[in-house]
Amino acid sequence: MSFFHGSDHTPDQFWHRKFGPVVGAGILFVLEIIQILVFSAAIIIPIRYFLIQPFYVKGASMEPNFYDHEYLLIDEISYRFREPKRGDIIVFRYPRNPSEFFIKRVVGLPGETVEILDGVVTLYNNEHPNGIRLEESYLSGAYTPGRIKYVLGSDEYIVLGDNRDASLDSRAFGPVKRDELVGRVWIRGLPLNRAGIFETPEYPL
Repeated sequence: MSFFHGSDHTPDQFWHRKFGPVVGAGILFVLEIIQILVFSAAIIIPIRYFLIQPFYVKGASMEPNFYDHEYLLIDEISYRFREPKRGDIIVFRYPRNPSEFFIKRVVGLPGETVEILDGVVTLYNNEHPNGIRLEESYLSGAYTPGRIKYVLGSDEYIVLGDNRDASLDSRAFGPVKRDELVGRVWIRGLPLNRAGIFETPEYPL
């Protein structure tokens, strides 16, 4: 006798009558667990693979704002609807080895020219054709080592670590392309005493 639509018995009664009260209760318990797992997977899998992705910081390149082994949540959906902003902290595929993921800060935007010289980051764009120094209040020091100058294409970004003395970034491997971006850092989950939501900084440009 079926317990589907039109049955005279509830699912509990069906399994109890067919297998006895003990085995029937066990079967019902297993079925409930399966239902919970399927329902949870239907919610979690799309979120995990299409909306939010966990990420562990590795190394010291983003200190003092991010430390080794901190647990972050990456927003993977925002960049489907808007372009990255200057100051966004992003996770992207390392251009020289796409199987590796890096975390850096967006400094230069598409169409700009970015120059690093004598410890200063200078931006050239339509608003500042003669160049303007980038003031970065989130850095522990104002000096940026290196000497580069890049004219960025329509899908290219300059990314730098906040710890400029200990970061492998665009000074070494050049601009990062739009399709190499995974998402922006949204939340720091661990450690709990540093948990919080990240906001993109404002620049006096």
